[in-house]
Amino acid sequence: MKILMDTHTHTNASAHAYSTLLENVAVAKQKGLEGIVMTNHAPGIVDAPHVWHFHCMYNIPREIDGIKVLGGVEANVLDENGTLDMTAIDLQSCDVVIASIHRPCYTPGSVEQHTKTWLNVIKNPYVDILGHSGEERFKYDVETVIAAAKAAGVCIEINAHSFTARHGTEANCRKIAETCKKLGANIVVASDAHICFDVGNFDTAIEMLTEIDFPEELIMNTSAEKFISYIEKRKSQLKG
Repeated sequence: MKILMDTHTHTNASAHAYSTLLENVAVAKQKGLEGIVMTNHAPGIVDAPHVWHFHCMYNIPREIDGIKVLGGVEANVLDENGTLDMTAIDLQSCDVVIASIHRPCYTPGSVEQHTKTWLNVIKNPYVDILGHSGEERFKYDVETVIAAAKAAGVCIEINAHSFTARHGTEANCRKIAETCKKLGANIVVASDAHICFDVGNFDTAIEMLTEIDFPEELIMNTSAEKFISYIEKRKSQLKG
């Protein structure tokens, strides 16, 4: 199983990340990737770049040293209504929109509350990916949310960084992946790199997916072409 497009990476535009876009691209090339998505944190987190960062991503070449580059955002979910810290106009400037729950922006509640939150996030037509949803503090009704994501064409992220950075996540991620397999829901596998050395670091996630015999046809980022086609289809639906 090969993942050739890293769909979740940060640059030092997010203050708690450490590398430039060019450094991330260089490591991606070194590791044999075909592309990356730059997804810095949206302004709801204090160390995030100004919203203009996202509006100006059109300046970034779509290919750098042979690596496909998309400009995206990791938007923050703010409440049970699925409100994001980016307006529709802000989100339109992004090639890829990941929606994630982060503790500084969202207070943990019950499984029912978290389920309602994700179901409302999925209704947002600009959201392409549900980010690192396996976090223990934000457990939800996995079957209900994944079924809704599948119906909406939204990918579920299997976040390799979570296996080490978020306590208790591994079992939840396995359950999420098994449910995606059962329901035929699409996923992406991402590094969530906050330093260039972690770009393309998917080993923990791939090991788990291999153990459960996860079908590669449901993984949308096994190649840059496959992922970009998925994104372009979603954007065309927005325009249509």
